[in-house]
Amino acid sequence: MGVTAVILLLVARIWQYFGSIKILDVQFSLQAVWLSLALAFGISLGSGLMYRIWPAYRQSADTYLELVIKPLVWPDLIWLGLLPGLSEELLFRGVMLPALGLDLTAVIVSSCLFGILHFSGSQQWPYVLWATVVGLVLGYSAMVTGNLLVPTLAHIVTNLVASYLWKARQSLNPPSL
Repeated sequence: MGVTAVILLLVARIWQYFGSIKILDVQFSLQAVWLSLALAFGISLGSGLMYRIWPAYRQSADTYLELVIKPLVWPDLIWLGLLPGLSEELLFRGVMLPALGLDLTAVIVSSCLFGILHFSGSQQWPYVLWATVVGLVLGYSAMVTGNLLVPTLAHIVTNLVASYLWKARQSLNPPSL
């Protein structure tokens, strides 16, 4: 996770430097924080709903989250929220969106690439599809607000909520042998 975050940050910075790209601004405001929290709540609610009604998504999410979260202890989950949230948003919304034109086409392309980043095996297509949808939501929020804080904070909070809920569920219902 840490290595991936560093690689994504390096790619973003190199692309920004050689492409002379001005990344989206980070503007701290109460409105941006509330919008971020609302997006995180909506994404988390949507993921929870998909988890309950779509067995293929549930299996895909469990497989992905087991790979990523199972080895971590509870305090490590903070890093799971921060590292991907910061590095992925800098690359996909901060650099890629402006580089591709900061329009709907840029949102779609960056979201598809964001989804592909979450691919970890041939059975993971439902999780990749969901990550693409989340990328669309985060990308659109960045495009509309022009504020990188909105998708970044939403991404961090979503990762934190998902990882803590998944870890808690696994602690209460350990898999049977």
